[in-house]
Amino acid sequence: MDRALYTASLVLCLESVLLAADPIAIGTRIEPLIDEFLLENVAGDAQQVLHRPVPAEVVLVTGASCEGNTSAYYTIFRDGDLFRMYYRGSHADSNMKSTHREVTCYAESRDGIHWTKPELGLFEFEGSKKNNIVWDGIGTHCFTVFKDRNPDCPPAARYKAISRGRPVGKKGLYIFQSPDGLHWKLMADNPVITEGYFDSQNLAFWDPHARIYRAYHRTFVDGVRAIMTQTSPNYRNWSRSMLLKYPAGTPREHLYTNAVTNYPGAEHILLGFPTRYLPNEKSRVEPVLMTSRDGIHFRRWAKAVVPETAPKDRGGNRSNYMTWGMVELPGRPHEFSVYATEGYYEGPDSRVRRFVYRKDGLVSLRAARGTATTRTITFGGKELVLNYQTRTDRGRIRVAVQDADGRAIEGLTAADCRPLVGDHIEQRVAWKRGADLSPWAGKTVRLHFVVEDADLFSFRFR
Repeated sequence: MDRALYTASLVLCLESVLLAADPIAIGTRIEPLIDEFLLENVAGDAQQVLHRPVPAEVVLVTGASCEGNTSAYYTIFRDGDLFRMYYRGSHADSNMKSTHREVTCYAESRDGIHWTKPELGLFEFEGSKKNNIVWDGIGTHCFTVFKDRNPDCPPAARYKAISRGRPVGKKGLYIFQSPDGLHWKLMADNPVITEGYFDSQNLAFWDPHARIYRAYHRTFVDGVRAIMTQTSPNYRNWSRSMLLKYPAGTPREHLYTNAVTNYPGAEHILLGFPTRYLPNEKSRVEPVLMTSRDGIHFRRWAKAVVPETAPKDRGGNRSNYMTWGMVELPGRPHEFSVYATEGYYEGPDSRVRRFVYRKDGLVSLRAARGTATTRTITFGGKELVLNYQTRTDRGRIRVAVQDADGRAIEGLTAADCRPLVGDHIEQRVAWKRGADLSPWAGKTVRLHFVVEDADLFSFRFR
């Protein structure tokens, strides 16, 4: 292992150790209650609850001649005022035989809802270059693109991609670069990752929190599909592959795609929407949610986030993949949009549908009558804001600020807190003495939440 890779691996090991240290310096960052990391004690009937996104409109139909009913492995991300989408264009007949070669297609949007397929004029298909094909070389089976936000990235490689290639003797993941997201070339003649199986949406991205490149891809472990990860300081030289780790008791299930990304607005958290594959249930697939603080150890929820009934044509083989990317759309600051496929193999084309989460609404701390106390933390700013929703007329949330030993701070008890009611994305917490917490900024404290008939989604200091 070279010095750069050794340093990168050491950083990740140290990060895992520091994650467990108290107090936790949260500064002014958003803390979604998506995992148990911050919670030291939960009492009463308080528990974390998984929420499903609400189905919205179909945003894309793969009806072009270079696309078809087996188009797959979509990537969606925001790039300034533009949203970009990349995906495989492919089609199968009634005997599930391919009718044309696989290509990589491109679409774009200004609002994340209405998408256009520009005539790029780059590659010929059926005698014409009037199409939206953005790549037609090695790797079109699962060409996965990201915009590299590494501040040291050269402009010529601002957009990058990773994909499977399998020339004789050179099977593995190949890397690509582009200055504009449209004109692509290989970055290396040989694959940079060779340990794995790769016939899925393999992906890579720059992690702005860890300041390192991450890759996630599929492999087999004793006949069961699983996910591996690697890191790199430069996108060319990668660490040894590691299998993702889950808590004891997590079911051993086939996981196809992984869709791992930094949590938007809370980049210290990684989340993924892997596809659970059920080969004994007519090859049914359903995406689930998993989260991590270090990119290796993930908590995976059992309930599907997009069931096969949401809303239709997603009960068959490979008909229910989440795309890679969770985005905030213009004019919709209180939502996260995610996308999932439907209608695979079903007819002349397939579709991509948008689904809507409440902002930070993937998981909540819910109670009819319960409490939760954080580990010791330090914070910045001068006031605390909550994202929450009360569930009945009796619902309310109160907050106490405690010292490091869990003792109440005078004037900041739950009894002093003005009850928070209603439905708010960012509501300031106030006590009888006011909302100013600046005297405690930088000091070690705990938060104690009293939750009654309510969901608490996230909090932050500002």
